[in-house]
Amino acid sequence: MPVPLVLASASPARLATLRGAGIVPHVQVSQVDEPVVVSRIEAGRGPLCPADHALVLAEAKRDDVAEALQVQGRTDRLVLGCDSVLELDGQVHGKPGLAQVAIERWRTMRGRSGTLHSGHALIDLRTGRSVSRTASTVVHFADLTDDEVVEYVATGEPLRVAGAFTVDGLGGAFVTGIEGDHHNVVGVSLPLLRELLLTLGVGWFDLERVTPGTTV
Repeated sequence: MPVPLVLASASPARLATLRGAGIVPHVQVSQVDEPVVVSRIEAGRGPLCPADHALVLAEAKRDDVAEALQVQGRTDRLVLGCDSVLELDGQVHGKPGLAQVAIERWRTMRGRSGTLHSGHALIDLRTGRSVSRTASTVVHFADLTDDEVVEYVATGEPLRVAGAFTVDGLGGAFVTGIEGDHHNVVGVSLPLLRELLLTLGVGWFDLERVTPGTTV
């Protein structure tokens, strides 16, 4: 029987990426309070590097949804948690939230390069086995004019995404190059997901997939 994959993320881009690869994920958004999780972990371990920041949040989202599914008795599936942050000058940049924050961030980013880290955390509820890793991709940004920065932020897109940019949306015109996995910048690295699945003894084609000849 095909194994259901639950995506513990509200990201439309992650969902579209998985569907584009022929996978039919079930979406169940986690209820994780991200600042609280990071603060708790840093209290015990000290400041997290950007890559670990993404990973611990991915693990927290995975575990939150996995626990909810276990309570519901739905233990026949895999759960994937993901989180992405942009590293620039050693600092973590998530979703800006506010227009002015996005504008200032783009004024810092333009004409430069940053590293997009996406944490991937997977658990097989059938066995209880879990695995997690971070994928990192270097992103080169165009040297936007002040007007372009303001106009792009006015679309609202940068406010809702890690690093204040997309590569698969309106922000694609402002990314001049990528070193690494393109899908990782979107939010989920398909090659890394395949490797994590194999670590758990699950084949890529073992997952619930789109029936040939149909669309999702």
